[in-house]
Amino acid sequence: MSTLKPIYRLYEWYISRNLKEENMPKHIAIIMDGNRRYAKIQGNIKVIEGHKRGVDTLERVLDWCVDLGIEIVTAYALSTENFNRPPEEVEGLMKLFQKNFEGIARNKKIHKNEVRVKAVGQLELLPDNVRQAIKVAEDSTAKYNKRQVNIALGYDGRLEIVDAAKKIAQDVKSGKLDPEEITEDVINKNLYTEGLEDPNLIIRTSGEERLSGFLLWQSSYSELYFCDSLWPELRKVDFLRALRSYQQRERRFGI
Repeated sequence: MSTLKPIYRLYEWYISRNLKEENMPKHIAIIMDGNRRYAKIQGNIKVIEGHKRGVDTLERVLDWCVDLGIEIVTAYALSTENFNRPPEEVEGLMKLFQKNFEGIARNKKIHKNEVRVKAVGQLELLPDNVRQAIKVAEDSTAKYNKRQVNIALGYDGRLEIVDAAKKIAQDVKSGKLDPEEITEDVINKNLYTEGLEDPNLIIRTSGEERLSGFLLWQSSYSELYFCDSLWPELRKVDFLRALRSYQQRERRFGI
């Protein structure tokens, strides 16, 4: 492994030197897949340890994004289906979320880089202690507008659209909105990601090639990149490859 590290650093330099700052995606969304498989492959660690190492990977990725000038990151941390996993795993995840959201308020790098943190999804599904920790994190970074990190929790893309439709229907029913006034912009303003630009690039790890209900409305024109590495094992080389692939594509809006 020690022999490989210099090679990877050289490869990182080789890819980085050809990346164009002006063509960097403003908003990257990430499906952080592979924590459980990583723990299983290790053989001697619990599943929650795989999730903990996944948190470490996210912190590294956010550092890379700051260095590269990427302004918005949306990370898929927990789907509504994930609540059906074994109770021990779900309980461990909730403790992990609470600990890390509470830690954001004390995180020097978050404040130094002026990163606003926001949780998106059906947050009412989360325990009170996790929702309180989210509030602490959001309140402590609310004044920042330089960069933003969104953590998708209790998230389902179809339910997000359903929730937006319900809000709009209520506005129509109450007379605040005429049906003829319903536009894409109105729908955007009622999504969990209200006010954010759609992701330019969506990255999924672990070799799976599907969105799994992630940002279904927002991903209409996103570029997709699928990486074989399990999330806890994601290297900077893998991340740079995704950016290189994005920059080599001719983006089209339509067919």
